Amino acid sequence: MVRAAVLPAVGSPLEITDIELPVPGPGRVRVRLAAAGVCHSDLSLSNGTMRVPVPAVLGHEGAGTVVSVGEGVTHVAPGDGVVLNWAPSCGSCHHCGIGEVWLCANALTGAASVYARTADGTELHPGLNVAAFAEETVVAANCVLPVPDGVPLADAALLGCAVLTGYGAVHHSARVRQGESVAVFGVGGVGLATLQSARIAGAATIIAVDVSPEKESLARRAGATDYVIASDTTAKEIRKLTGGQGADVAIECVGRAATIRTAWDSTRRGGRTTVVGIGGKDQQVSFNALEIFHWGRTLSGCVYGNSDPARDLPVLAAHIRAGRLDLSSMVTERIALDGIPAAFDNMLAGKGGRALVVF
Repeated sequence: MVRAAVLPAVGSPLEITDIELPVPGPGRVRVRLAAAGVCHSDLSLSNGTMRVPVPAVLGHEGAGTVVSVGEGVTHVAPGDGVVLNWAPSCGSCHHCGIGEVWLCANALTGAASVYARTADGTELHPGLNVAAFAEETVVAANCVLPVPDGVPLADAALLGCAVLTGYGAVHHSARVRQGESVAVFGVGGVGLATLQSARIAGAATIIAVDVSPEKESLARRAGATDYVIASDTTAKEIRKLTGGQGADVAIECVGRAATIRTAWDSTRRGGRTTVVGIGGKDQQVSFNALEIFHWGRTLSGCVYGNSDPARDLPVLAAHIRAGRLDLSSMVTERIALDGIPAAFDNMLAGKGGRALVVF
C-alpha cells in the first residue's frame, strides 16, 4: 500500500488515501517517486476541461527510482533513476511512421486501463498513463526513460512535461533563430521553461507577459529582457518594444482565447505564433480572412513541444550540465501530496511558477 492523491470524480476534491499497486507484470515497471510537478494539465483533468477516466490518480510530470521490473524489461533495472514519459510513442501508427512521435495515435491508451485499487477494492486509472501523484506507481516500460547523468533526481521531474514542452515550443515548433524577438505569454512552469529556452536559442529580445506583477523577477531570472503586465494594450506595448514591428515569435502558454488572439496581434507581419496552452472547447478564437492574408503570419498548435523525449532529454541534460538551463529556479514551492489542492488554487489565481511534490 502507498499513499496517493485520488480524483474520485471529475470536479471532486482530491482525496489523499492508500492505494494498492500490483507486482509489475511483463513489460511493466514499478517506480518510487522522488518528485512530481503540479502542471496546469492536471488541473484541467480534475475540472473536466480535458477528459480522463475516473476514479484516477493524476500527475504526469515525475521522476523517481526503479523498484522492480517485469519480464522483458531490459532498458532499466532496480535502482536506476528514471523520468516518467506520459506520452510514449507506439512506433507503429501513421504519425510515428513519419517521425511525428508527439502526435502518436496510441500514446494515451494506457490511461483507460486499471492500474491499481483503493483499500476497499475500487479500481483506479493512471491519469495520463503514469499516475505520478503517489509515493509509487506502476507503468508501462515505454513510460520510463533513464535520468541523464548530472541531473538531480527531484529536479528531473520537470523534464517530463514543462521543460520538454517549453524547449520544444522554442526549438521545434517556433524554431527561434539567433537575434530574433520572442514574446512569451504566461509565466508558469511551461512559460519559465520557454523563457529559458528562448535565451538558449539566442533570442535578442525576450518579452514575458503575465497578469501578475509579482512574477517579473521570476521571468527576468529565466531570461526575460522585458516584462509586460497583461492588459488591453499588450500587443501595442510589444510592438513598441520591438521597433514598431511586433515580435518575430509569440508563444502562448495559457490556453485562453483572448490570450491567443493577443499573441497573434503581437506578432510581426510574417512572424510565427505558437499555441502551447490547452484551452477548453468553449474558448473560440476568431480571425477574418483579410487579416490572415495581409499579415502573413503562421499560427500553429504545439503538442508536448513537438518533442521526442528519447532524442531531446540528452540535449536538455547537456544544457543543464553547462549551466544554461536551471531547473530548480522554476520551482517556487515544494509541497507534500496534501498540498496539491492549494497548488491548483494558486494556478487559478495566477500565482507562482512550478509547485513540486517532493516525496
